[in-house]
Amino acid sequence: MFTIAVANTKGGAGKTTLATTLAAHYAARGLDTALGDLDLQQSSLGWLRRRPSDLPRIRGVDLEEEGAKPRKKTEILVVDCVAAMSRDVVKDVVKQADVIVIPVLPSAFDEDGTRRFIDQLGGLKPIRKNKRAVAFVGNRVRLRTRAAEQLEHFLEDLGFPKVATLRDTQLFAQAAAEGKAIQELTSRRAYDHVMDLQPLIDFIEETRLAG
Repeated sequence: MFTIAVANTKGGAGKTTLATTLAAHYAARGLDTALGDLDLQQSSLGWLRRRPSDLPRIRGVDLEEEGAKPRKKTEILVVDCVAAMSRDVVKDVVKQADVIVIPVLPSAFDEDGTRRFIDQLGGLKPIRKNKRAVAFVGNRVRLRTRAAEQLEHFLEDLGFPKVATLRDTQLFAQAAAEGKAIQELTSRRAYDHVMDLQPLIDFIEETRLAG
């Protein structure tokens, strides 16, 4: 089982949107996919309850329940991590994950919170020894703005790659309200935003195939 953790101890960075989008991608490829929810609000599991039955199946796992785990046949597990994780939870996430995807918004508050999270990660042996792939995703970015430029400089200084930039759009919220991912919308406007995701998917696939 290949595990993708979408994590940032700063709340509101778009973890659930990114986790559900990745889960939908792998389910559409025909892989047995599970979506694990570590968030007390259970937003990912709520998304699954709204998901139309004619779309590729994704199994939900409430990881807050003691002993909960995906079934043995699961090929891809995407974990929507809770914000404000304790150090022990961060350590456990790093121990279990093959890839850690960190969404970051273009704001000073998000940069401060993300830097604290990176400080936590940097102290863990699997990260120090490069045994876990870590990737940043700029999220809800308005291109050619000062905030977007500042985010680029911030991410360059953190020591891990920024692999994708997702532009600001209401299409992600529209899809989520329907229990879908953006790539499952029929709108032509969604195409460019779906393409924004491709570098992240390529990064994850390179890591998965290398393992």
